[in-house]
This record gives sequence, structure tokens and C-alpha cells, in this order.
Amino acid sequence: MYEGQVVWSANQNNLVGENATLELTDGDLVLRDADGSLVWSTDTSGKAIAGLNLTEMGNLVMFDANSSVVWQSFDYPTDCLLPGQILASGKNLTAGLFSLSVTEQGLVASVLSDPPQVYYPKFFFPGSNTSREASSARFINGSLDVYTTGVNSLNTSISIPPIVTVQYMQFGQDGHLRVFEVDGGNYWREVADVFNIDKCYYPMVCGRLGICSNGQCSCPRSSSNAASIRPVNERDLELGCSEVIPLSCNASDNHSFLNFKDISYFSFISHITDTNISSCEEACLKNCSCKASIMRYSVSRSDCSLLSEIFSLMNDDGQNYYNYSVSIKIQLTDQEPKKTSLLRPILGSSLGFFCVATVIGTTTFVLWRRRKFEEVEEEFLDHVPGMPTRFSLEELVIATKNFSTKLGEGGFGSVFEGLLNDGTRVAVKRLDGVSHIKKSFLAEVESIGSIHHINLVRLIGFCAEKTHRLLIYEYMCNGSLDSWIYHRSCDESLNWNIRRKIILDIAKGLAYLHEGCRQKIIHLDIKPQNILLDEHFNAKLADFGFSKLIDRNQSRVVTTMRGTPGYLAPEWLGAVITEKVDVYSFGVVVLEILCGRKLFEQSRQEEERYLLPLFKEKAEKGEWLDLVDKCCQDVEANATEVEEKMQISAWCMQSDHEKRPRISMVIKVLEGVKDVQKDINYDLIMPQCLISKTPESSSKDATHLLPSLLSGPR
Repeated sequence: MYEGQVVWSANQNNLVGENATLELTDGDLVLRDADGSLVWSTDTSGKAIAGLNLTEMGNLVMFDANSSVVWQSFDYPTDCLLPGQILASGKNLTAGLFSLSVTEQGLVASVLSDPPQVYYPKFFFPGSNTSREASSARFINGSLDVYTTGVNSLNTSISIPPIVTVQYMQFGQDGHLRVFEVDGGNYWREVADVFNIDKCYYPMVCGRLGICSNGQCSCPRSSSNAASIRPVNERDLELGCSEVIPLSCNASDNHSFLNFKDISYFSFISHITDTNISSCEEACLKNCSCKASIMRYSVSRSDCSLLSEIFSLMNDDGQNYYNYSVSIKIQLTDQEPKKTSLLRPILGSSLGFFCVATVIGTTTFVLWRRRKFEEVEEEFLDHVPGMPTRFSLEELVIATKNFSTKLGEGGFGSVFEGLLNDGTRVAVKRLDGVSHIKKSFLAEVESIGSIHHINLVRLIGFCAEKTHRLLIYEYMCNGSLDSWIYHRSCDESLNWNIRRKIILDIAKGLAYLHEGCRQKIIHLDIKPQNILLDEHFNAKLADFGFSKLIDRNQSRVVTTMRGTPGYLAPEWLGAVITEKVDVYSFGVVVLEILCGRKLFEQSRQEEERYLLPLFKEKAEKGEWLDLVDKCCQDVEANATEVEEKMQISAWCMQSDHEKRPRISMVIKVLEGVKDVQKDINYDLIMPQCLISKTPESSSKDATHLLPSLLSGPR
């Protein structure tokens, strides 16, 4: 049986939390949050609803006593279409910044701005000068058809592969419209990209202000203003670019332009006709909301477009009928250092004095550049959307009593206990090491700064002052998981119910990162040291310093190896990874939770040092319980469930990442909805270069907690 796929949700943009309720009352289907507040309803109260039915086509239908449809989910699409479903005029498929609708022109995809910017139009076939209003687009077997009002005659059609098993069409967060189908292995795979346009025509392919060239991303650069625009994240250019100095209407006298004659744009709305580049730029300068001007010209005409929002640009390949010129508005500063005033007294001096002055001048310039970079980075942080509270360094010095109580330390810094002014107990992570601060700090803030989940450690705030980078998290009183499963005595051991709950909590946290956020977040460092426990032993994922944000529809990513030896999936050797590397690490953690030990322990007898060969041996003999932590007293009473968890661990650690389950499938197995896959390969020997063989070899990667068990994310 193939894995289920969400194709419709009642309230896509306002998700409910745990303990929400759905009830059919007085003919009205009502969704309420845990506090009882109304979130969504079908608004069918009093319409004599006789029943509710989910059809084989995936349509949720409410019907009356005559079996007539009163309400159906097909009339309220979210981001998917199912075979037979109609996208009516006035309805949209929406996904993130993108919208797909049927207009009087045809099928139109646009990115949300003011006004919307169209990047894909599928126009009707010409045949009449009379304006016609479109009524609908229908997803049927083998095509997406667009109809007109009136006689309902077909005007245009987009071919897609015929249905072989089960299909659905999804409008993605990246603006693509894709068709997915279940393959022979019961996995969903993409069978068509409906728009069939060049990758560079998608508005966010390289993020805001990014330039797409043959699918590769870069930032606009000019020899005269080389530092005016920079990458949002140098590790991932697809996240786009930003102005070094944000545009300000209060300093419009310092506005200027970066001009590019070999760059074009996916959309063009003419605001001024028969003009030139200078006049087009001047019109943009006079309009505070204008961020860029685009000139489109040919032999016979020239038009100017003014953009209040800029998405991805693209290199002009010379194949367009029109020529383009893009002018991006930038903010200049009048605080440039004056270098010549110091040089005049030097001209008649000795060579020695010249050298001294050169050293002084160079040092001054380096210090100025450093200060400038710090100011720019701090200003950039103020403009990252969804940022948590910003604290001053002085506030954190007071909160931590001058960083007096250390909770732990790891490869990127130390964690200290703190108490905020409102009485909130926190863990403050102080990042150390100039070469790693920026990447770790930005990765962590960008990853979890604006997301919230019960199984993720909450980022309360941050501090960025000059070279100081600190992160403030909720306090987790039971420390990290490693201190409970690598215990010194059975008095510190966890019982079976807590271990089972922790495994499920970890899976739910990962599922939210992989499938519940606007962008897919791959953690890349799942290990017991990065799993924290609150007072009720709820497990929460922490330490996002290695994390990677990718588009939800991006299947894989190329990146440098990162993480902790012993938890690294085999595909890291090829540098091309998916979210399945987190699933692999999860499998290792599950095995360690069950066995109460690490994959490799130098202190054990030689035949027991490596856990995976033992795991294979016991699995083949069916002697699962021989591996289980001897301090877990209630194991035998739960033998069947323990064996299932062992099998889940092996399933997640399959050498071939395609044979590993998605973490959402793991949750279904853990909750008893699905069964573990049967044909699991227990030959799980990982490459030796990915194993931490000695305690010393992983000391830089692991985070060591002090005996107090007080904790903060590392």
C-alpha cells in the first residue's frame, strides 16, 4: 500500500494545534482549536445535511436526504487537484507566494505582489475578437483542459501522462505545477511538470534579487558598486540576495542604480511607453515604493516597467525579440573613508616613515572594514522575516550573572543558564570561533527563528553586537538524551514507556521540519546530544547550526559533509543528500535508545565494540531482546513492541536511501496505523570513515553536559 498524501486541508493558512476537534453539529462541519475557538466550518448549518462521505476520488461531500451535494471539498481547492476536479473561475490554487487561477485570458500563474506578476500564461486559442470569460479548468485523464463560459467548449489543453495507477496534481511552493503518480514500488514520483517552462522563468528560483543563468544562481554585481548587494546565505545562493544597506525613503538623495543590460525579467507590465533608460530610472527615483525599473525595447518601440517588488532575474540568452535593461535601486552611504588626507604629509618623508604609515593605514582600513561588516550584518538581521526577540549583550550578561553557570559546551560554543527580567529561565548559547560564528548563527536563526512545534526547542531570542553572537532558548531541565541512555547506573535509566514516547517525539519533530514548514529543513546533526528533555520527558530537537533549508519540491541537494561521525548516512560520501540523511540518523538514535549504548564503545570487549554487527547477528536469530538495555526493567512485558522498534531502526538505516521510509511513514508505524516493511536488509555496516572509533575522535562534534543535567541547546 502506498503512503498517503495530503491533497486538501480545511484551513490551509491557519493550522490548528494538538487536541483540536472536528465535529458535525446541526449540519455544520466545524473545526475548533484546543481552546474551543472556531477555526473553520462548512457554513452549512440548517441546510438539512443527511450525511458526510469521502468519495473514491478524494472528494469530501456533504449531502442531503435526496443525496444531492450541499457542500464538497472539490469546490474549495487548496494546492492540489484530483482527477475529475474543476478549478472554477474565481478560485485559486495557492502555495506560499504563488497563485494559479483561470481568468478571461486563460490559465495564469502569478507570484503575489502589488500588482501580481504573471510568470506562466496559457492563453486560449484565438478565434474571435469577442472577449470571452473563462469558466473553469478541469484535471482529467491525460490532460488539463480549460473551458469557456456558455457552451462549455474546449479552448485549450495541456497534455499530461495518462493515469496508470493513482495521480494528483500539486501547485508547489516553488511555483511549479506537477503531477505525481504511485510507481511500482508504492512510492509517489513526479511524472510531469505541467508548465514546461525554463527553470529561470520561475520567480523565486534564485530568491529575491538573485540572477538565474542556466539554472545557477548568483547576485547582481557591478565594478563600481560591488558590495551593494550580497547573498542572503553564502552557503545557499538559491535563497536570494539582499541590499547591503536597505532602501530608505528618508534618505532618497542617496539612491542610485545598478544597471544591467544583459539581464531580463520573467514578467513585464508597461507603465511608461516611448521612453528611454534615463527617464525610466528617473520615474523610479521619484517613486519611493519603486525598487527597480526595467526597459524593454526593440527597433520600433520602448517601454518602461516599475517594480515595487523584485523577484528572481535571469540572464538574457539573446533569443528574445526584445532587448532588456534592468536598473536596481540601491542605497548609497556618504561615510566612505577619506584616504588621501593622511598621505600628503608622507610624500616627502623617509622610506621607513612611509612603511610605518602604510602599516597604520592598512590597520585602520581593516578595522574600518570589520566595523562596516558588523554594522551591515546587524542591519541585515533586523530585516530577516519572523525574527525572535533581540537582546542586548548587557541584558544577557545580567541574565546569566556574567556567564557564571555553564550548562554544557560543544563544537560551536558554550551554553549558560540564565534568568530573564520576566522570570523566564533560559539557556544562552554563546558562539565561539570567528570562522564558524556566522554560518552557525545564521543557519540556526534562519531555521527555527519563525517556526514553533512542541518537539522543537523554542528559540526565544538572539543577540548580535559587533563580534558577539548569542542565542537564547527555552530551558530544558532534564538535559540531553545522551545523559539518560549512556547512563552510569540503572538508577538513571529510563523505563520503556518514556523511551517509546521519546522515539515518537523525535519522529514528530523531524516530520515537522521535513514536511510541515514552508521550506523543507534538513537538520543534519540528529544525535542524542541534540535531543533535549523537559520536565515531563518530552523530547525536543535542538542545535540547528548545521541545518539546511531547501525548497519543498527539491528532491536532493549537494552540500559539504557535516554532522557527527557515527550518525552520518552512507550517501554523505557522494555529497548529494536528501532529508533521508536525517532518517538514517534517527535510526541510529532509536537503536541507541533501545540498547542503552553507542554504536562504537572502545571500553567493551573487541567482539562487542561495534553494535551493528551484533544487531545483524541477533536480528537473524530473532534474539532481539539480548541487545536491549539491561537497566530497562519492563522490556520483557513489551517484547513485541521492542522488536518492532528494532525493525524500525534497521529500516531507517538502510544503506540505499530510497529504501528508507519518510519520517511521516515512521510515525504511522509507531502509532500502529501501518506495519513495518518486511524485506529489511540487516547488513548495516557503515563506511569506516563515517564511524567515530574513539572518544577523542568525536570530541569536537559532541556536546558534553555537566553532571547537573541542566541543559540548553548546543
